[in-house]
Amino acid sequence: MEATEGLRKQVEEQGNVVRELKTNKAPKEEISAALNKLFSLKTELKEAQQLEMGNLLEEITKLKNENGDENLIKEKEARVEQLQKFLEPQEKEKKQKDKKEAGPSKKDLRKLKRAEEQSRSESAIVPANDMFGDYPLCQSAERTERKWTPLEEIENHIGEEVLIRGRAFNVNHKGKCCFIILRQHVDSVQCCLFQGGAISKAMVNYAGKIPKESIIDIYGIVQKVETPIESATFKNVEISVQKVFVVSRVKVELPFQLDSAMRTDAEIAANEALDEKDRKFITVNPDTRLDYRWIDLRTPCNQAIVRLSSAVCLLFREYLLQNDFVEIHTPKINPGTSEGGSNVFKLDYFGSQACLAQSPQLYKQMTTACADFERVFEIGPVFRAENSNTHRHLTEFVGLDMEMTIKEHYYEAVNMIANMFVYIFDGLNARFAKELNAVQQQHPFTPLVYPKQTLILSYSEGMQLLIDNGFDVDPMGDLSTPMEKQLGRLVKEKYNTDFYILDKFPLSIRPFYTMPDPHNPKLSNSYDIFIRGEEIVSGAQRIHDPELLAERAKACGISIESLHAYLQSFSHGAYPHAGCGIGLERVVMLFLGLPNIRYTSMFPRDPKRCNPLSVCYRKHEYSSAKKSSACTSLSTSSPSPSEPFGSAFSESEERASRAAAVSRIRFSISSILGRIDLRYLTSLDTGLKKKTAKCTMLLAKLVFFLFCYFCILHDVLLTRIKA
Repeated sequence: MEATEGLRKQVEEQGNVVRELKTNKAPKEEISAALNKLFSLKTELKEAQQLEMGNLLEEITKLKNENGDENLIKEKEARVEQLQKFLEPQEKEKKQKDKKEAGPSKKDLRKLKRAEEQSRSESAIVPANDMFGDYPLCQSAERTERKWTPLEEIENHIGEEVLIRGRAFNVNHKGKCCFIILRQHVDSVQCCLFQGGAISKAMVNYAGKIPKESIIDIYGIVQKVETPIESATFKNVEISVQKVFVVSRVKVELPFQLDSAMRTDAEIAANEALDEKDRKFITVNPDTRLDYRWIDLRTPCNQAIVRLSSAVCLLFREYLLQNDFVEIHTPKINPGTSEGGSNVFKLDYFGSQACLAQSPQLYKQMTTACADFERVFEIGPVFRAENSNTHRHLTEFVGLDMEMTIKEHYYEAVNMIANMFVYIFDGLNARFAKELNAVQQQHPFTPLVYPKQTLILSYSEGMQLLIDNGFDVDPMGDLSTPMEKQLGRLVKEKYNTDFYILDKFPLSIRPFYTMPDPHNPKLSNSYDIFIRGEEIVSGAQRIHDPELLAERAKACGISIESLHAYLQSFSHGAYPHAGCGIGLERVVMLFLGLPNIRYTSMFPRDPKRCNPLSVCYRKHEYSSAKKSSACTSLSTSSPSPSEPFGSAFSESEERASRAAAVSRIRFSISSILGRIDLRYLTSLDTGLKKKTAKCTMLLAKLVFFLFCYFCILHDVLLTRIKA
């Protein structure tokens, strides 16, 4: 005890020495030496106190076991308590110091981020004044003479005042200055505000609280900068802000941040290669991005992809119009099946069976060969009820179709198609370099290699190339996806091209309307076109003789009755003709070297996705009911004379309506359960017993599952009774 007290006095004396040195502003070396001595004494004191406390505890235990003097025991216990009071603050201080050195935890960072977002979203909306504020709701009350400058033209206005509207991609507020990255389509520029002069403190604070992704108007002077701005696409200019106004404010937390969705493939791969605990960021789930596709499409890369898709359509249309083609628009609701296949979306068409068009094939043949338009094309939706969950299949996509008459050989059409693709590729590279660069920044790709004179290989040559390289293939069988890729790799190695045509496919694997080869009846006058080892085009010379057409339809097991109008159209004289169908999304995907076709579809449709808001569709029952109700919504009942307004529901409509109603109730209950989950979590903070809350949750879920079970049972019993 005496040693401990002696050390404690030395610590106090040394502490006084340090304070005196600091008060007298002594040299740093003297203060540092005094501090080191103080820390050393404190360490010795702590060790002595711990040793003394350990000895006292042993003595107390021994005295209690031997029924020693109670006064002595109390005296020693009092000393232990005194030592604990000395030691506890030191331990607490050490923990706080360690925590401070370690930095904030992930939980603390999440709390800080949520608090920051909440603060921004709840910041008071400032009514617009002459310099800054929120515009009133745009209700087309008036028009002014204001002119907005497109961001892409900003470099043409250096030294001038501009008005630009865009999204606040990033907002960085530091004291008396605020920096905003303004984004418009694929372009972005830095806007800066500095307090002083006409720029008030209130204006800088207002700008600093604008939530990310809000739509804003910026008035400012375009200025050159000496140091490149790496965070914007315009690196050599910035806007000195004079006025800032919010047009539309983000009012809820974004489901994901755009900078997270803009990470490059290399960044994501490097992050995923790390251990989970060492990863620097969480990769945004692709399903989440598609669920909130309207946000995902804002990224410069996705903006560029959609604009490149538009460019392909533009160039496709340009080339064909220059070559005397006529743009047409064919029906998308067809009787039976448009090509005799089973992979169609069927629907009830006023009591008759119909389907959504697999392609405009039959109609474009009618208009080309029979209606004397001779050269036609169409850009429109195509529907395929194929349960294919692959990287290159969609149930709805954009078809680029063309058809033309030929004089003597279908290569007239083949050459037209090949030259058209070269025109498209050249146009993309020459006229849309900015968009290509935006994709390249996030998803690096090797530029497409293609010759001006397109390579044409026969199907047998392609198969032989595979066989010569050790692949076991059927010379008369269809190409599988892996075989296509291997053939593409071999063609690239041998002919140095990513783009080629495969000609003379076996007749057995082509549609019924494909013209047989005159020299070999097992082959056909048909062709596919490939980019990077994947098919993008399927085409052929079509049969224009009605007898041969009917014969081929029967051979393929297709009902002649469903093709009556189609066959009849060729009975009145038809030109020889050929054409092709192109998948837009697949062309863009392969030109850009993207790994998945969902990148190139604005709102992709596949067997597992029928809506960008697919949260509802994750519930199987809700999905089924929605599909049922969607199909029946295409059919209507004609009113009978006895019932002037028609019967309220047909039997199928009643069943679909009931299913839809049940699904809505189920979804409502799911929403309630979600709220119960939230209240359960909140209840833990408000002191409700954990077990009680858990039982409540389980009971609610049990009620939900029982309800679902009885709904299904009710449907089954009702169906059997009616049967």
